[in-house]
Amino acid sequence: MKKRILAALLCTAVTVTLLAGCGGTTSESTKDKKGEGAAENYKVGYATKTLSGGYFVKLNEGLEASCKDLGWEFVSMNADRDADTERANLEAMVSQGCDLIFLNCVDPDSAVANVQYCVDNGVPVIAVDGGCSEDADLITTVYSDNKQNGRMVGLAYAEYMKDKDIKALMISGTKGDVAGYERRMGLFCGIIEGKAGIDEEDAWEAADVIEQALIDTGKASNKEADFYILGQGWSGWSEDGGLQAAEDLITANPDITTILGENDDMVIGAGVAVSNAKLENVDLVAAADGAQRAYDLIKEGKYFATGENSPILVGQLAMDIAKQVLVDGKTKKDFETVTMTSALAVTKDNVEERYDYGF
Repeated sequence: MKKRILAALLCTAVTVTLLAGCGGTTSESTKDKKGEGAAENYKVGYATKTLSGGYFVKLNEGLEASCKDLGWEFVSMNADRDADTERANLEAMVSQGCDLIFLNCVDPDSAVANVQYCVDNGVPVIAVDGGCSEDADLITTVYSDNKQNGRMVGLAYAEYMKDKDIKALMISGTKGDVAGYERRMGLFCGIIEGKAGIDEEDAWEAADVIEQALIDTGKASNKEADFYILGQGWSGWSEDGGLQAAEDLITANPDITTILGENDDMVIGAGVAVSNAKLENVDLVAAADGAQRAYDLIKEGKYFATGENSPILVGQLAMDIAKQVLVDGKTKKDFETVTMTSALAVTKDNVEERYDYGF
């Protein structure tokens, strides 16, 4: 009996030794990478559509710094706004052994297949800043709250202009852009809600009426809020575009109180047009962005407000979700389809404390 027990023990020992010899390296590597206390060994990729612009640069830098703080390896690849390059970048990240990929996609529709490729190869994807089409198999999409940022700015401006008419020009990005639509709708909602004294739900409905009037006639108004949009210009999200769009609109509508815009670059450009036309007491109001150039102007009293669209906060929130996925084992079922940073209007009252979150 003792001999049979001893033989069995020896057989077990030999089996364990053989298993360790055949697969010990893989097993140990997996333990180091996925086991307790070893989260710092994860490898994370960031596939960005562009690094042209301060926001995109700072988002990239923030994700890299956060990975470095955790001891994670970070790989960044720039598609330079080319969908084919984005696909090649994602394939490279998968082949290089990335455990998770952040994606700021070039095109929402083509990104669906790209995301599926990653997921099929066991690599979860978190979209940041720009969303993919709804069929994309993402953990979640992380960005700032465009609609509520616009609303917060609109409410602040409504309070400032509560006893005055608002005669505005609307400087927009590109037709059909979802972020631009959400931002200007937020502005409309907040201004009408604050000036007319109605509830938020009714204000969103009134904002829809404004938007449709702009589509139909290029002008819009809400008399209960003493709010008038005298014209809308499309400026391609750029400062030069904002300047040109505002110049054309100012020529036809010199009696304005306000420039409303969907990002800081366009509003800053429109501000140059206002200055060139020697108009006075025209407020510059952006639904969202958070460019430090705008913050500097807010400090100087030359710019009313902008919504906080911080690449730092977006990156921090995305990294927190990545940790929950990689370290805690959470899946897409544990997150909302969209995860947003908190909305905030940056004005002269809080610009100092929010400055470092800008770009």
